Amino acid sequence: MAEAMEKKNRNELDIAQVTTCRSTQQMLRKAAEDGVETAFHRAADMKACPIGADAACCKHCGMGPCRLSSKEPYSKTGVCGATIDTIASRNFARMVASGSASHIDHGMSMLEVFRGVLTGEIKDYQIKDEQKLLDVAASVGIETGGREIHEIAEDLYDELEKTYTQVQGEIPFVKRVPARTLEKWRELKIVPRGAMREVMEIMHRTHMGVDQDYENMVKQCCRTALADGWGGSMVATEISDILFGTPSPLVAEVDMGCLKERHINIVIHGHEPNMFESIIASANDPGLLNKVRAAGAEGINLLGMCCSGTEVMSRHGVPHAGNFMSTEAILITGAVDAMAVDVQCAMQSLSSLSKCYGTYFFTTNPRARIEGAEHIEIDEYEPRICTDRIVCRAIERFKNRRVKVVIPQNKSMGVQGFSQEYIGYMLGGTFRASYVPLNDNIINGRIRGVAAAVGCNNPRVRQDHVHVEVVKELIKNDVLVLQTGCSQIALAKAGLMKPDAAVLAGDGLKEVCEAVGMPPVLGLGSCVDNSRILMACAEMVKTGGLGQSIADLPVAACAPEWMSEKAIAIGQYVVASGIYTVFGATFPSIKGTRFHTFLFEELEKQGLGKWGFTTDPYEMAHLMIQHINKKRVALGIMGERERKLFDMSDRRAVESGEAAG
Repeated sequence: MAEAMEKKNRNELDIAQVTTCRSTQQMLRKAAEDGVETAFHRAADMKACPIGADAACCKHCGMGPCRLSSKEPYSKTGVCGATIDTIASRNFARMVASGSASHIDHGMSMLEVFRGVLTGEIKDYQIKDEQKLLDVAASVGIETGGREIHEIAEDLYDELEKTYTQVQGEIPFVKRVPARTLEKWRELKIVPRGAMREVMEIMHRTHMGVDQDYENMVKQCCRTALADGWGGSMVATEISDILFGTPSPLVAEVDMGCLKERHINIVIHGHEPNMFESIIASANDPGLLNKVRAAGAEGINLLGMCCSGTEVMSRHGVPHAGNFMSTEAILITGAVDAMAVDVQCAMQSLSSLSKCYGTYFFTTNPRARIEGAEHIEIDEYEPRICTDRIVCRAIERFKNRRVKVVIPQNKSMGVQGFSQEYIGYMLGGTFRASYVPLNDNIINGRIRGVAAAVGCNNPRVRQDHVHVEVVKELIKNDVLVLQTGCSQIALAKAGLMKPDAAVLAGDGLKEVCEAVGMPPVLGLGSCVDNSRILMACAEMVKTGGLGQSIADLPVAACAPEWMSEKAIAIGQYVVASGIYTVFGATFPSIKGTRFHTFLFEELEKQGLGKWGFTTDPYEMAHLMIQHINKKRVALGIMGERERKLFDMSDRRAVESGEAAG
């Protein structure tokens, strides 16, 4: 009894201090009443290893694990003589390898679906955006004039397959990289050859007794991460757009208030959009809808969580129930009849927690089974077999609900579904899409610069707080913000994805937002869609007036609440592309070591970006603003200049050739 009470006391949370999400707060109070625990409780009960957090522990061979001192990192070495710089760079490299592999494998899965569509073996999906297909093909040097769509698509498949299988040369999408940036990569020998080769090589280098020079290791970190950002992730985004449609702005609802008590609630959580696209078809099947009505339900209510949810929200307006740290909380409502997951960011606890509330919990991907979960594997050639079955099981659970349903009444509306293409349409008009108005308003000072605020939630950080506060501070200082992933949902819940949020922006950014009718925060999709941010940066360079490489741009990035290895890989490809990137929560290196200094200072001196770190949202915002100001000074645009908005006559006057100049 005493032991149980001790555990209960340990697990009592100051709920307002672990999350700012009102729905999650309400469900944590219910969890306490129900006697169940969540990741918030486990994080409070589990002290993080300080040596591991600083990447000062090496367990890569049987002579260890070797633990070095965080306070005196050079006081000793590992058994093999490895210094803190070698150990930390190895650990960092393995995070880059794992994180890159997750997105690279996702991209390859999407490419396999594309191949199945082209061969006619996959009939549930088809090429939906032919213009995107033509644009992507042209960007990698494929001739499109006077040719059949199917023939162009086959050539595109063959070209993009090189992203993965090529062992020499350069991956196809480097053709999109600004010339000066690519020149720098070639000089530093960090241009990716092929994703499989880069991941294989980085894993080899981290083996005991191989690469023991932290600078050399970071070069391979750059090359591997770039194979993700300009390779696997970019392939995933572009193929998803071709097959399912390129997002354009629409209004969508966010938060747990999107659950409906008299509907069959099905939550899809993961990262691969094809399963969600299929379950949308299943949820609209007349035969299944007859079963829904027979069960006494008013309909099927599909909801997304995490990144696959962000993608379908952007394409179809499907409501989004919450980000990573709310995936357990939504089960506590008792309203979820089925939750299906595919890959990435699905906690193992979801399986056991779903049983507490009678929710049917399914895994669907052969890469990602969870002990205790029912596995209904999706066959990409016949995906409806899986998704129809999930719907049928959800109907069964609705008919047999035994738990009390408590749905938080919190719901936010926002504009979602931006893409790098739509930013051009929005600013320059449909027929003369252009980044000229964006660049001009950065040059004249109305917009100070652009920031990417992206990334996960981390239970060691107050959920959503840093995301929201850093973005509020950025827009207040006239910085236009681009969002992806869990961060995007945090901002949507806070109401910052609506045009009227421009009232919180500085005078210059507010004028631009009001003139265009856009919010000061633009949601670009899932974490794999960070490649859209790379393309937006490349377009800014191409448009002219803001330097000749990505490293010249007045842009910065941050991941305030990151937790996954994917975030480290993303951060490294953003840095390698030339962008200052600030992380919060924690960082896997020891300040003052040569490895840390190399990441935080020396990479920028080589002509790339650099890393930054702080846990304070206001300091994070101002580190980014200071960097943006530094780039403005270097470009000679820091002083007062004439401030002019493009009106419709200006836009019509912009010819594509003039825009490039």
